[in-house]
Amino acid sequence: MRNKSKKQIADLRRKAEQGDAKAHHNLGLLYANGEGVPQNYSVARQWFERAVAQGNAGAQYDLGLLYANGEGVPQDYKKARQWWLQAAAQGYAQGQHTLGVLYEDGKGVPQNYGKARGWYEKAAAQGYAEAQYHLGFLYAKGLSVPQDYAQARQWYAQAAAQGHTGAMLNLGLLYIEGQGVPQDDAKAQQWWEKAAAQGDANAQKILEIMFAYTGKARTRAA
Repeated sequence: MRNKSKKQIADLRRKAEQGDAKAHHNLGLLYANGEGVPQNYSVARQWFERAVAQGNAGAQYDLGLLYANGEGVPQDYKKARQWWLQAAAQGYAQGQHTLGVLYEDGKGVPQNYGKARGWYEKAAAQGYAEAQYHLGFLYAKGLSVPQDYAQARQWYAQAAAQGHTGAMLNLGLLYIEGQGVPQDDAKAQQWWEKAAAQGDANAQKILEIMFAYTGKARTRAA
């Protein structure tokens, strides 16, 4: 959606006026992000609402975000949840994951790690990296499941394979502590270097501490 030209925006408006739900959603995104048009959450909401009237799952999710963040509307986690439920019912992985976050954090709903895990599992089954990461965290901490570092490693590994730096960071922690894997400083360092190479500040800090402590030069991640 970035760097839309005036012609592209005009074409998008034309499609929207013809009733194209995807165009409605995309125009809403332009106004929500201020891309090619002045940022205006109220106008974004109007376009999202036209899209959700046609059952557009992405617009249902993004309308939920407006309510969760109080952008153009009063903040209302219950309304956000209602829109995310509609998106999730259509198999929208981002909506499923975000519902998991609501239950994990207890925003607009009673905190419930079991329900959070259920939503994460639905999104993770579709390959959604952030949900895979959160499942790894639940298993590592024993939240709603017996603590299982091997399961945590499996979920972290799936997320890391998609470039999730938080999962890379936590894989390094598992290896440094020997939790669910044989203890291996070198593998821990490899995962932290991969995360650091993508700009993860926590991984960069860990490596600086490791270097200061061991005096060993850092190697470049493969």
